[in-house]
Amino acid sequence: MKSKLLIGLLLLSLCVSARDLSWNWWPTGIQDSVSSKEDTLRWSGGVQVVASSGKYAPFWLQSNRNGDISTRPFSGNLTAGIYKEAVHPQRWWDYDFAVQLTGRAEYPKSGTGYFNQLYAHVRLYVFDITAGIRPMIYETQDTALTMGSMIFSGNSQPMPHVTIGIDRYVAFPGTFGYMEVKGGLTHAWMADNIYVNHAFIHHKFAALRIGGRLPVNISYEFHHAAQWGGYSPMYGDLGNDLSSFKHVFFAQAGGSMRNDQANAQGNHVGSQQLMLTTKGTGWEISAYWQNFFEDNFALLGTGQNIADGLWGISMKQFRWPFIQGVTVEFLNTTDQSGPWHDRDGLCYAGNDGYYRNSVYKNGWNYFYRSLGNPFLTSPLYNEDGTIYTLNSRVRVYHAGVRGDIYGFNYLVKASYARNYGNDNTSKAVLSTNTALLLEVNKHVEQAWGLDFGLRLAADLGTQFGNTFGAQISIRKNGIICKW
Repeated sequence: MKSKLLIGLLLLSLCVSARDLSWNWWPTGIQDSVSSKEDTLRWSGGVQVVASSGKYAPFWLQSNRNGDISTRPFSGNLTAGIYKEAVHPQRWWDYDFAVQLTGRAEYPKSGTGYFNQLYAHVRLYVFDITAGIRPMIYETQDTALTMGSMIFSGNSQPMPHVTIGIDRYVAFPGTFGYMEVKGGLTHAWMADNIYVNHAFIHHKFAALRIGGRLPVNISYEFHHAAQWGGYSPMYGDLGNDLSSFKHVFFAQAGGSMRNDQANAQGNHVGSQQLMLTTKGTGWEISAYWQNFFEDNFALLGTGQNIADGLWGISMKQFRWPFIQGVTVEFLNTTDQSGPWHDRDGLCYAGNDGYYRNSVYKNGWNYFYRSLGNPFLTSPLYNEDGTIYTLNSRVRVYHAGVRGDIYGFNYLVKASYARNYGNDNTSKAVLSTNTALLLEVNKHVEQAWGLDFGLRLAADLGTQFGNTFGAQISIRKNGIICKW
């Protein structure tokens, strides 16, 4: 009876979508080599100023901003750049690039300058190649509202890298668009040189989505990343050749150190995400579960740390502008495969210590900022000068809303975090923080076409103290030429 009901529901779904479904055995979306859109080279420039009352700028003023906002209570940025966007999704080839330079002044520290974008990207049919400095963000949830994924969340400054793969979901040949895939391989250089010099990042991911134009889709993503190579002040050469890369790629034992020979060469992390999406005319709702692991891979829902993960619901609608998106999430990282790694001669493989590593002592961080979820506290907050993550066991409740009210684009975030430090045998809450954000942006054509932005944020609790801050930004974009 159940099997007949399931078959009936599937046939009903096919009938519902039959009016819109084109029975193309491989619908890539690439139809012709001619596009009516013009390629446009643009320029941009802006200034932004941050002022806050506490020792640090409030959490949501500077987290998940690609390291572009200082944690100092008073800072200012000047940015200038040129860019070209990819505008031909149906053409068999397309490209984009960007060069953006930022100059920053901080109080009481001195100023600095850096490229937060310096990259080129080309798409050849369904395959993508990217080289340069560009944020590595792979989230499939609402990027503007989420608290951030576990591997790469856009919290740290972008690192130079080369990526080859399929960036967007593409139909698998012969499945008529019902099965879609994407994936990629990245090699990145850690230019911060904190503790281990000239280390690399290896990252690969694969994703599968089933459903196509049906009203219900289900998708699965797998990410594997690792710090490897470089030169340690304690261990020397950590393996920088092709043989070492092979060990890292397959998470195999290797290298010259006993630790790498007993486990796997490099500092390995990974995540899996399962997402269920239902959609209709002008709306969609997604529910997702993202798990994180630092030991051996186990299929989602079967590992030792099944209690840890990011759970969320994202709602989007495209007809009524006032509320365009709502996201609610919960993050738990307090389990970490249990309190014991080994005890009384037995190996329990617990006490994972997320974002930490004994060889790469700076851990899963870049320029002292977490590469992954920012609520696993970045080392830049460490008052004792240590360079590793001191607070990786957290519980976070998070919500966000965005929309447009008569041309005023707004975004609201509210998060409550309970922090348990790194001691996996303790259940004591060490600190709490409530992080709030209100962001409003407005394009004013009468004021020389400028874009104005105001961000108000606050931290309330014992982690950072009671802190209030504001950011004001003014930006201008223009066209250099078209072709």
